[in-house]
Amino acid sequence: MNRSIERVLTTHVGSLPRPSDLLDAIEAEQQDRPTDKDTRAARLRRAVKEVVCTQVEIGIDIIDDGEFGKPSFVSYVNERLGGFEIDRDSPRQNPWAQSREARSFPEFYAASPAAARPNRMICIAPVTYRGMARLQIDIDNLKHALDGANVLDVFMPAISPASAADWLRHGYYKSDEEYLFAIAEALREEYEAIVRAGFLLQIDDPQLVTYWTKTPELTLEQWRKWAEMRVEALNHALRNIPAEKIRHHTCYGINMGPRVHDLELKDVVDVILNIRAGAYSFEAANPRHEHEWTVWEQVKLPEGKSLIPGVISHSTVLVEHPELVAQRIGRFAKLVGREKVIAGADCGFATFAGSKEVHPSIVWAKLRALVAGAQLATKSLWA
Repeated sequence: MNRSIERVLTTHVGSLPRPSDLLDAIEAEQQDRPTDKDTRAARLRRAVKEVVCTQVEIGIDIIDDGEFGKPSFVSYVNERLGGFEIDRDSPRQNPWAQSREARSFPEFYAASPAAARPNRMICIAPVTYRGMARLQIDIDNLKHALDGANVLDVFMPAISPASAADWLRHGYYKSDEEYLFAIAEALREEYEAIVRAGFLLQIDDPQLVTYWTKTPELTLEQWRKWAEMRVEALNHALRNIPAEKIRHHTCYGINMGPRVHDLELKDVVDVILNIRAGAYSFEAANPRHEHEWTVWEQVKLPEGKSLIPGVISHSTVLVEHPELVAQRIGRFAKLVGREKVIAGADCGFATFAGSKEVHPSIVWAKLRALVAGAQLATKSLWA
């Protein structure tokens, strides 16, 4: 994993807006409508090439495929893990409906339309990994797109065991722990294949912190006990991969609400730093978490690790000014060292296909501001 040795490097969290015709093809497949698979495969391959070229043109240093081969960052496991069937009894409600946020702002959440949700699954047999063919398509498309491209590093996101276990209902194993570790062992195959392909592995792990928000009866002590087991399972799945090949991302989800109940970084940072990764990506650019850069005045970043703080946010359509981006980068650089900071985003910009929180034109403007801000920060930090 490259570090910001000579200048501030830039990246993002993974998901990027998909072209409208690719969205149509994804929707048709999700609804089991007849589609021309060859035509869809060819369009996906071109779309990945296009999004790679766009990232390179903007000047992003550490890029990915936009997660174009997935219907969403989490529901893609429906087709990659074996031992499940469609959960006919799963409630198709807003996941925040019973959360701490909804209890504090019931009128807001009652007025929020429920998004169409993919089929949920329930475990009915031992968990296996059956997604290698699908994963290989994503790997091959990304490698094809990279041919001739000048990039510093390439990453590929994959879901954490905790987030997968939350999405796929437990119905076969004797305990939550047994189920969690079975999913971790299955996902290990995906993690290791991504690294074998020559990419950095990014673990997408929003459940690590959103479980607190969605479970109002939980105390902080109970959350920590819950989280420690999830970190243990994740580290188990990552055991064969060098830490410097892994970046871990956690966030508070695409929850465009007040978010007054988000866990604070000071309460979770030690848990996060126990994760076997070389870099840690987290929210740091929105009004609920921007102040938390001061946590690193007290917390020592372990040797050899890097931070990927969000310096642009998915939670507002305002495009950040490059000077503000540079200031955000500079705060972290002065506390942990300039070489240990990679400028990133709070979260993905299209975590499920068709996500409309931020218009594509604004996403690309934000990423341009990210690059411009990193250039300003470089001039200041390497003056």
